[in-house]
Amino acid sequence: MGDSPFKKQIRKDANTIFLSPDEFADRHSIDGRTMSALIDTNEQIERDKKVIYEGDAIYQSRLLVYLRADEYGALPAEGKVMNIDGRPYLITRSVDEDGIYSIEVEAMKS
Repeated sequence: MGDSPFKKQIRKDANTIFLSPDEFADRHSIDGRTMSALIDTNEQIERDKKVIYEGDAIYQSRLLVYLRADEYGALPAEGKVMNIDGRPYLITRSVDEDGIYSIEVEAMKS
């Protein structure tokens, strides 16, 4: 049984508007390839920051990355390292939301 016309339209809009560089997304280097991505660094992610070792001020920061499935390829596995704009991040959660990947990553920085 195929998707309803409504679901097809939502998927099309998500890819052509939400992840369009002309609308919300930007071009980023993801795992060595340039593609459209929306990287959420808003205050919700900022609130999730936490100090994990105060002696040397090491912080854990998290990002939420949205990618087009057809542009990225297979859904990356949790625990995999993803390179975003030249920095390595650990994937802590990855979900396919009808053709858009929602990927939560974290990086260690001091």
